[in-house]
Amino acid sequence: MDALESPADRYAAAKKRGSHPLTTEFIAQFDFGFDDFQIAACHAVEDGRGVLVAAPTGAGKTVVGEFAAFVALSRGKKCFYTTPIKALSNQKYQEFCDRFGEERVGLLTGDTNINSDAQVMVMTTEVLRNMLYANSSTLVNLGAVVMDEVHYLADKFRGAVWEEVLIHLMESVQVISLSATVSNAEEFGEWLGEVRGGTDVIVSEIRPIPLYQHVLIGSRLIDLFSEPGKVNPEILALERAALRRVRTPRDRRDRYDGGENRLSRDEVIEKLQRENLLPAITFIFSRAGCDAAVKQCLQAGVRLTNSEERLEISKTAAQYTQNIAEEDLDVLGYREWLIALERGIAAHHAGLLPSFKSAVEDLFQRGLVKAVFATETLALGINMPARTVVLEKLTKWNGEGHVSITPGEYTQLTGRAGRRGIDIEGNAVVLWSPTVDSSTSAGLASTRTYPLRSSFTPSYNMSINLIARFGRERARTSLESSFAQFQADRAVVGLVKQIRKNDLAANEQLESAICHLGNFTEYASIRMEIKEVERLLSRRDGKRTFDNRQRQKMESDLDNLRRALRQHECHSCNDRETHSRFAERAARLNRESEGLRERVENRTHVIAKTFDRICSVLEHLGYIEGEKPLAQGKILAKIYAESDLLLTETIKDGILDSLTAPELVAVVSAMIYESRGSENLAPKMPHQNVANALASITAIWAHLESIEEDFGVQTQREPDFGFAFASFKWASGHGLSQVLRGSDMTVGDFVRSIKQLIDLLNQIGVASETLRPRCREAIKKIDRGVVSYMVADL
Repeated sequence: MDALESPADRYAAAKKRGSHPLTTEFIAQFDFGFDDFQIAACHAVEDGRGVLVAAPTGAGKTVVGEFAAFVALSRGKKCFYTTPIKALSNQKYQEFCDRFGEERVGLLTGDTNINSDAQVMVMTTEVLRNMLYANSSTLVNLGAVVMDEVHYLADKFRGAVWEEVLIHLMESVQVISLSATVSNAEEFGEWLGEVRGGTDVIVSEIRPIPLYQHVLIGSRLIDLFSEPGKVNPEILALERAALRRVRTPRDRRDRYDGGENRLSRDEVIEKLQRENLLPAITFIFSRAGCDAAVKQCLQAGVRLTNSEERLEISKTAAQYTQNIAEEDLDVLGYREWLIALERGIAAHHAGLLPSFKSAVEDLFQRGLVKAVFATETLALGINMPARTVVLEKLTKWNGEGHVSITPGEYTQLTGRAGRRGIDIEGNAVVLWSPTVDSSTSAGLASTRTYPLRSSFTPSYNMSINLIARFGRERARTSLESSFAQFQADRAVVGLVKQIRKNDLAANEQLESAICHLGNFTEYASIRMEIKEVERLLSRRDGKRTFDNRQRQKMESDLDNLRRALRQHECHSCNDRETHSRFAERAARLNRESEGLRERVENRTHVIAKTFDRICSVLEHLGYIEGEKPLAQGKILAKIYAESDLLLTETIKDGILDSLTAPELVAVVSAMIYESRGSENLAPKMPHQNVANALASITAIWAHLESIEEDFGVQTQREPDFGFAFASFKWASGHGLSQVLRGSDMTVGDFVRSIKQLIDLLNQIGVASETLRPRCREAIKKIDRGVVSYMVADL
């Protein structure tokens, strides 16, 4: 399709080609032509079919989601557009407002509620899950649900929510799933077809903007590949020379920064500027590293903007921060942040204030900020494409240790490179060091797809809601529909096939062992028993010893077995050793099959078995009886936090009843906060009431952990007191500078934790009539200042 054609021309041409008038009308609204996969997906949506679109980052798959909203509006139906993170929801909300008008679009993210009766609602996936369990009236007249970044269902902590929605969404609702390129899209699409009905799988592996891979070694920027799949020999030669110069032992290379063979961060940016490769995103897998990179560029005098751009940057920054109190701006480091922005440089990570991040995103999209140092959260679908993506390392901290990034993560990160309609190519640059060599880079760059693996497992809240909705047996059956069970069943097929193969081979061996004198299988069994007893008696490794009585019994058993062997009719067979070899081979195959059968058993109904164990805990604690939830179960059904059962037990025991609003905030913070690294090893308690309540909660947690161990589950993480003092002070009216004084916590982390607290206090208020007034009071005390007027964050 010619991008220079007018919308009217394209509309007329499309109308001639097919019978999809809504697709034709929609395409005519854009000033660029649609790719084949986009047109095919739009046709499927218009035809009322479910769709899975798997395409590279930047390929334009979200336009299919926009079309679903367009179709819903055209037909008088509702459309929900779900995203994995609040920042992406905010972005899609603004885009939809621009396209469809503010009066037709709403936003729900747990802590933000805008126009909740709109025809097109943008929300986080958790919000939709909660609606389904509550049988919300908002679901009336729902025609379609778009699940953006659906590959997020592989996420270890939150992925189950995607499957909950896909399994339990009403059959009448059309589902449009948008995914990064995954190698098992057909498998995922087949599962969607089973649980949702007819689903078209549309895969595109073509990037609209070609991506070129480079290595920066010293000051030389060199193509990673000399031809497809072949590492550039020039890089290999430079690597060998560099390693000879540094003479760094392999076991110490992880502490080596590259020396003369690696430019400093400011030099890298200046190199990219000379090569006309800005704007660039440099991924650094730590917040401190991102902030340090900005400082290094400032200290080196890097300046990427002209006077007009600096004026516009200053104006934009002022707009995003106009509601922030003057005293808070000092705490936020506003002046230093603005100086960097005006030079075209910024950091982007979860520790930044949401307004600061939003300003950076806006300025970067407009080409005013030219160099951003970011953590990997930026790669999660936020619209910030660059001309170039730089990777300093190919390892990251995963909370437990440094691990290599996966090919999927590499693809997601480098997928930011190449701005459609602006760039003719995108560039990925890996900075060479002894630990970041060409072979590692080539392996990641060559593996362009990755499989989608389910992380689904039932929780207490999920289980109690399903029981309330369907009854226990139907709930158990519904969980068998999960993608996790679908994949487990697929694996079982291969195991069963091997078992069948082993059984056939074992039978063939036993046929060869048939003896004309008698039952040779019986004879072989006696021989094996004798070998086993002899083996036990002859052990001298100290791992197992026998007292005299045990040894005498075993020796007596051995004598009896030898006597039985000699007396067996097959003992006199001339071919008994030949027959024995066949019998032993059959026995080996049977032992292997037993191991395989055990693996099959472990994978068969694995989700339902976990659900049964969860139900056993709930029965033990008095949350359910038979097919029905009891009174306490109805409270649990309204608590969606990770520590759902712990919090519900805390409410049941009345531990929160006598607390003041600030004390309630401090105590509840233990359910949402997770200390970073070794911070708050001995957290300060703001009040004795808080200390007493937290001690009681710890005792409940220890009791629950013991019960879970008995029933073979583990779901409740240990309460974390690291945010109790700061949240108490904030709820007590202290200013931001006082709250954060002496703390390593960033303002962004503080705001995000307070917003999580607001969300959880809302849940408690809904679940407990007794605590509702106190929760409302607590929310009023903490939803203020820097928290209340900030854009919702991750």
